[in-house]
Amino acid sequence: MLAEIITIGDEILIGQIVDTNSAFIGKALNRIGVSVYQIKSVQDDKAHILKALNEAEDNVDIIIVTGGLGPTKDDITKHTICEYFDDILVQDDAVLAHVEALFKKYISTPIMEVNKEQALVPSKAKILKNRFGTAPGMWLEKGNKVFVSMPGVPYEMKALMEYEVLPKLQKRYKFPFILHKTVLTYGVGESVIADKIKDWENNLPAFIKLAYLPSLGKVRLRLSAKGADKNDIEEEVERQVVTLQKLIGDIIVGYEDENSIEVTIGEILKGKGLTIATAESCTGGKIAEQFTANAGASAYFKGSIISYATDAKTDILNVSEELIKKHSVVSIEVAEAMAVNAKQLFKTNYSIATTGNAGPSKGDSEAEVGTVCIAIATPKGLVSGTFNMGNHRTKVINKTMNKSFEMLLKEILKN
Repeated sequence: MLAEIITIGDEILIGQIVDTNSAFIGKALNRIGVSVYQIKSVQDDKAHILKALNEAEDNVDIIIVTGGLGPTKDDITKHTICEYFDDILVQDDAVLAHVEALFKKYISTPIMEVNKEQALVPSKAKILKNRFGTAPGMWLEKGNKVFVSMPGVPYEMKALMEYEVLPKLQKRYKFPFILHKTVLTYGVGESVIADKIKDWENNLPAFIKLAYLPSLGKVRLRLSAKGADKNDIEEEVERQVVTLQKLIGDIIVGYEDENSIEVTIGEILKGKGLTIATAESCTGGKIAEQFTANAGASAYFKGSIISYATDAKTDILNVSEELIKKHSVVSIEVAEAMAVNAKQLFKTNYSIATTGNAGPSKGDSEAEVGTVCIAIATPKGLVSGTFNMGNHRTKVINKTMNKSFEMLLKEILKN
């Protein structure tokens, strides 16, 4: 069973917003056994939308559309769908009552006629209730093809997918079982991994595919399996993962369908009653951001000092000026001092410190662009290293963050 996702909006095409809706929809469809054939973004233009709908109908069984359902004149999706289905707009009293209730409860301004027009829907459509907005979702059928139109506001679309679209699709069709198992590895490049596991990869069953997903110091290995029997699929994938663990277990840190590395670290720290802080220079708080993005992080994450400038390292982190003059602000010695002092300042069991030159200029150090020093202070001492993370600023920062997590997890597991 194939699906196509069509997102409507000039704001996507000009780069004003990032299309996160397609990623969510694709993942949600895959979860119930629907393979996505294609994702397409189109302008707020009737001819363009009609062309996309025609092409999708020729290619797939399920067409999911988001965007263009607001109360303004540039939101033309409903009118275009009516033309495509040779239909007319009619008022849905339940939708109108819902819109009026939302305005009464949450909006101080009077309801306008354009807001009431949200209740105008194609007469052939089955209405999908939008719990969090005024524009309803719409379900239409043409032959054996299903068309679903939803608003583009992410939280509205997500609720419609979860509570309306997926249950109706599962009721209408019988889908195969699709399983993705993604193994997370840190510290080794994809070519090295591929060489180590080539015999295993060559002997995978035909219904299991392997994909390499490299990303700045880490590589995700995604096993994808598809078949009729859920138990057989799960058992075979698990067998393959066990074999993979024997081959490269030293670089595997977890599984994407379980937890990210920072969540894994947090759970271990929380379980042991341990705490951590960060002292970040070149990463600018990015490590702390990853920790604090997770609910309950305050149980183990105590705080961060973003000592970006040299004087912040001396004035706040108490790194000695003599040490910086002797070794440079980008040095193992300074990174270690930052880590030790942050650990003492926050009274934690662990700390991470980063200092480096992310570029494009050298800044307060003569170290080459891409040079990064990372230090981890632990209950038993210090571990540290100097790395060359490349010459692109964003790449340097993200690789440093990933390497920091890799080093930290290894130390936590040792202790």
